[in-house]
Amino acid sequence: MKRKIYSMLAAALIMASCEKPAIEAEAPAFDVVAEKSTYKAGEVVKFMITGGEAQSIAFYSGELLKDYASRTGRVADVAGAGATLQFTSSVQLGTQTNQVSLLASTNFNGDYGSVAKLKAATWVDITNRFNLGTGTAFLASKTVDISDLLVAGKPIYFAFRYNTRKQATNGLARQWFIQTFTLNSKKLLDNSLTLTIADQAGTGFRIVDDLKDKAPALSSVTATRLTLQGNTYLHAGLPQFNPANPIFDPKNGIYDPQDPAYQPTAVFKPFVPFDPASPNNDPESEHWAVSKAISIDKIDLGPDWSTAIKGLTNPALTEYRYTYLKPGTYTATFVAANGNIDQQKVVTKDISITITP
Repeated sequence: MKRKIYSMLAAALIMASCEKPAIEAEAPAFDVVAEKSTYKAGEVVKFMITGGEAQSIAFYSGELLKDYASRTGRVADVAGAGATLQFTSSVQLGTQTNQVSLLASTNFNGDYGSVAKLKAATWVDITNRFNLGTGTAFLASKTVDISDLLVAGKPIYFAFRYNTRKQATNGLARQWFIQTFTLNSKKLLDNSLTLTIADQAGTGFRIVDDLKDKAPALSSVTATRLTLQGNTYLHAGLPQFNPANPIFDPKNGIYDPQDPAYQPTAVFKPFVPFDPASPNNDPESEHWAVSKAISIDKIDLGPDWSTAIKGLTNPALTEYRYTYLKPGTYTATFVAANGNIDQQKVVTKDISITITP
């Protein structure tokens, strides 16, 4: 046993002795100075670069969203600033009217388990504040101030509620498209840039449908569109209730891998006759598309980004020129790096630049 342990230790020592030591990266002998410290807005700023050759160089101008100090992230405080909401919508197919309404809540508890659980919250109907589509062309809702709905320290939820009346007597349910749903803060970043609290993808709509297993709604959610539509109206005249329909023939070529007509996604279903007594053929139904909790106090803008001004295969850089358009005092930061497979060495240089009108 001891011999085995000694052998294992010896093998470990041999392997350790065979490992190559880490290759030390050389830090860039790098420096940057500006031709002068004060420039006029629109004047070209000339930075002179000296020292050893850096493999890569990145530049942060110090302007908004380009500041080295915010390279790990920037959060905008918009508490109490208010917000506006806008979207576009269109409607097609069917004939039913007044099926869609837009609601907002600040006390929904986040339980999406059923429509009943949604209704346990207090929802404010804000439909009449917006323009809704009237045809297949998308119509802008107009930009609406919803600051009165916001409660400090609480998230807000939005929901599109869709009602389907009996289609045999009220006509077919209509199909609605909702796009470019955008909630913006009324506060501007640097008094000029719009701050978006949530866009269509970030709103996180999800469908809540109590009849999803019996008479499912045809609504769906993608990153760019919310589609709202009621359940399929089932009646005896539909192809799915025709026993002569080829899809009910197990010998149909679409099910046979050896047949030219084969369809890999085709799944055979036995014929089920229409049941005129089923309550799920044409139900009165209601389903909702509900957003995630949307914080209205802070907006995560993500990190500020640099501009790559030199890469590994580029020639040595001896100067860099940049133009500032707005007066102010900026900290321009150059980040130079050398590296290899084992490590990286980084050097940063800050230059204060004053821009006058």
